[in-house]
Order: sequence, then structure tokens, then C-alpha cells
Amino acid sequence: MATKMDVKDFRYDLPQELIAQDPLEDRSSSRLLVLDKDTGEITHKHFYDIIDYLDEGDCLVLNETKVIPARLMGVKKDTGAVVEILLLKRKSKTVWECLVKPGKKCRVGAVIEFGEGLLTGTVSDIVEEGNRIIEFEFDGIFEEILDKLGTMPLPPYITHTLKDRNRYQTVYAKNDGSAAAPTAGLHFTKELLKDIEDKGVKLAKVTLHVGLGTFRPVKVSDVRQHHMHSEFFQVSKEAADIINSTRANGKRVICVGTTSTRTVESASDDKGYLKEKSGWTDIFIYPGYKFKVSDALITNFHLPESTLVMLVSALAGREKVLHAYEEAVKEKYRFFSFGDAMFIK
Repeated sequence: MATKMDVKDFRYDLPQELIAQDPLEDRSSSRLLVLDKDTGEITHKHFYDIIDYLDEGDCLVLNETKVIPARLMGVKKDTGAVVEILLLKRKSKTVWECLVKPGKKCRVGAVIEFGEGLLTGTVSDIVEEGNRIIEFEFDGIFEEILDKLGTMPLPPYITHTLKDRNRYQTVYAKNDGSAAAPTAGLHFTKELLKDIEDKGVKLAKVTLHVGLGTFRPVKVSDVRQHHMHSEFFQVSKEAADIINSTRANGKRVICVGTTSTRTVESASDDKGYLKEKSGWTDIFIYPGYKFKVSDALITNFHLPESTLVMLVSALAGREKVLHAYEEAVKEKYRFFSFGDAMFIK
């Protein structure tokens, strides 16, 4: 039995002012810290330089999920009390699992109205961690109503209002369903992606709908006891074929973001071979994990003690990652969702 893996080992000091509150004017102008996972060598670049690190025949794995404006403000029909809900998981066409604040007041049977009755929700059940199952009634198309009434569920550490909600979407976002953006992809512009394809790099497009579990701190001292929330993923035959042929040709599979990494690692067999697949994954990647598919990773800087710092450490080694984070702090990189990027090669 391996010794305990302590959550404190993934802590680092981050001055509050380095948490990016707004996206940069130009997506690809963010800074890029390049970390060589073999030597630990660090190079400071800009994101548009990423193309220089990609070779013909390599494959970039992109997560095409789209963030839905999942935060809704409503009132309880009987008391007029204000209720905030966050859509977490779609159970059927009209039923969602939701996070409700304040939860105590929303018992089974409670009716909540949104947008002066444009949308009505009834609490039908209470499930694990106090989440509510809500059945919605509305006229028309749910997504259109959501666009009208909902706001983007920005992470709790972002206090500024987002001026343009498209800036919390990747330029290739396509499939509705995320409660948070796969933020590594926010740095790409359409032009940069075209230049990358023109260089002979293949793009494999997968989907993983990001849950709010991504922001949950690890609350147990032994990392391995942490329970991951499950997230829905989908890998098409086309994406599987691109990734398999890249590996067969001895080229690299480079994941854009931890969500793409979790998707390909969940979808592959023990030998790293992918087939068309969809389902729920609660994969938790931490040091000691043997990667089956991913060779390299484009990612942002993650919260201390988060499962994402652990995933990055599994790929590049904890000491190298924490050293790179210390360098990033020293160089005043911008952190988290709207922050700068890192390429682990």
C-alpha cells in the first residue's frame, strides 16, 4: 500500500491580485509558460507561439462543449423569496438536477418562478449533497428561454461582470451542456486554429460537459479518498480514428485542457486505443497515474489543492509543476479561468 498522498503537497501561495478578473482583449496574446516535463526547463512565450511547438502529424484534442447560461434568479411562488439556481445535469427534456441557494427553503413541492412566469420550476426530489431535482414548465424552446433569463455561471473567484458572454466560450464551442468553460481552449482564435491545421496538425474534437465539481476543493487530507463528480463525455468515431492514427504514426496527442485529457483517458482501452464511446466518467487523475493516450497538455493555471493541479502533476511531476507555478507567480502571470496558459511538452 502506498503512503498517503497529502492534499497539502499541492498547495502554493498565490497573491489575490494575480487572479484574472477579465479576459484579455485578444485571446491569443495571453502569455504561455512552456514546461518540459522531462527536464523541468521553463520558457516564457505568448500563446500564439504554440504553433512553433506543434509538428506536422501531431493531433490537438479539443473539447467542443458549450457553456449554457445556467444561473437563474427566481422567486418562490408562495413567499416571494428570492432563489438562485444553477443547472447542473440535464435528466430529461424538462428535468434538471440543480444547486439551489438558499436550499433550506426549497422543499419538495416548492414552486419557483423565473422571468415573471416565463419559466416555472417545481422541486420534485432532493438528492445527494442537497441538490434538487427540478421539473420545469414553459412554452417554447428551453434553450431560448435560458438565453433570455440565464447568466453565465462564472467561477466564484471571478467577481467582475462579464461584458461579452462569448468570451467565456471557446471559438469552437458547439454542444450545449457545460456549467463551466474548458478554459485552456479560450486562448485559441479561429485564425490560429486555421494556421495550426495548415501546418498539418490534425484536430480531434470530443465533448465533455464540465460540471461544477471542477471548482470543488479537495476536502480530504488523503487525496485518494476524494470523490469526483461524474461528467458526461462523447468521443465520435472520427475523433477516435484521428487519435488512433496519430499514435500509430508515432506522433503526439496533445490535449487542450484537463477536460480533453479526462475524456481521452476515459474513452481508451488499456493499450490507449480509442473507439466511439459516450457515457459518464468520474476519472480522477493524480500522481502515479499512467497516461494511456495523452502525450502533452495545453492548460491554464489551476487552484491550489485542486484536482486539476493533481492531474497536471501526474503528467509533469509535482515538484516540476509547483516550481513552474512559483516562477509564474514571480513573473506575474495571470491565473485561473481568464488567465494565462501553460504548455507541458
